[in-house]
Amino acid sequence: MAKLAFTGIVVAILSFWMPFGLFVGSSETPAAQAVTIEGTWIGEFQTHRWREISETLWITMRANTNRKRHGFSLNLPIKDLEGLAIEPGHLGDTEVQFELPREAGHFAFEGRFKRDTGSGTFVFTTSETYVQAMGNLGYGGLSDDDVLLLALHDVTTQFIEELRELGYADLSFDDLVAMTIHGATPAFIREMEALGYDGVDPDRLVAMRIHGVSPAFLRALKDLGFNRLSIDKLVAMRIHGVTPEFIEAMRAAGYERLDVDGLVAMRIHGVTPEFMQAVADLGYADASLDDLTALRIHGVTEEYIRGVEALGYDRPSLDRLVEMRIHGVTTDYIEELADLGYKNIPLRKLIEMRIHGISTRYIEELNEAGLRPSVDKLIEMRIHGVDVAFVKALKDN
Repeated sequence: MAKLAFTGIVVAILSFWMPFGLFVGSSETPAAQAVTIEGTWIGEFQTHRWREISETLWITMRANTNRKRHGFSLNLPIKDLEGLAIEPGHLGDTEVQFELPREAGHFAFEGRFKRDTGSGTFVFTTSETYVQAMGNLGYGGLSDDDVLLLALHDVTTQFIEELRELGYADLSFDDLVAMTIHGATPAFIREMEALGYDGVDPDRLVAMRIHGVSPAFLRALKDLGFNRLSIDKLVAMRIHGVTPEFIEAMRAAGYERLDVDGLVAMRIHGVTPEFMQAVADLGYADASLDDLTALRIHGVTEEYIRGVEALGYDRPSLDRLVEMRIHGVTTDYIEELADLGYKNIPLRKLIEMRIHGISTRYIEELNEAGLRPSVDKLIEMRIHGVDVAFVKALKDN
């Protein structure tokens, strides 16, 4: 797998979290004093949607600063919202005022909630102390927009200092935001180091968190004999659903020596334990992984195999079945040929007929012209371009 490009990840992150065009890492003059930014918010506990007590408030915030319009959507833990006098499951129509204190600044919200949905306005005030501390850590020249983003995602100076202690000095602004959003925390990094993954690049740390490459996942793989896999392989396994349970199921089906690439290929193409068992029950218990993958790629289903056998073709090879599907030898095609009097045609001949474009309509037109060629003659005629018009022209002469 190609190296994961962090630029692409950051673009995806910022596209989601800042759909209204927030500019980060700008060279605007640093805030010399506290600055306020005003905006609007819409929030929802989502209790009625998920039918459970929510622990977060899903909130969308919009604000205008200078020439920019910003939008953010994120989950805020209810425990972090000070002064919120209502709870999930709220049934009334209630005015609210609450605050969200962050090291980077302070949010003050007001508005009203109708049932579990609320809206209103907010004021964000930047922290002079934070801006100065960030400058001392090498992040000078932060714009008010930058500070707003850092506050929303709670990027703290302690977080930065702990990362530096772990060898992650001079991270870019984008790195800090992405690592915070996706939970690539110092604690996560320490767990990865304990499992043998030292000095992992920020982009790969973020990719691991996005796709669920957790310490528990790594330990489960190690118990199954998969130790010190590359991060790219680990991410691929998570993307395509190669779980420890899937590996165990494959082994229970008799596939003991599967490597990561093989497992990923099986998941991509839908080679499941159920499919493997169905193929085995049809008499192909010795099918290899390559055989099974080819069957799935080309649409050789259990129903197709049964249909072919029902037409009198007992236990065709898997390679032959795949070849039939590639060239469009359907059970309908075989039945239509039989209706025209072409029965018990060998499978290789059926494939050859399809390769050369012998349709049932072509045969019917030849019959109407008074010809009833054999299968071999049909193939020869198509190879040499003998069509019905040519046959009629010969007859007319």
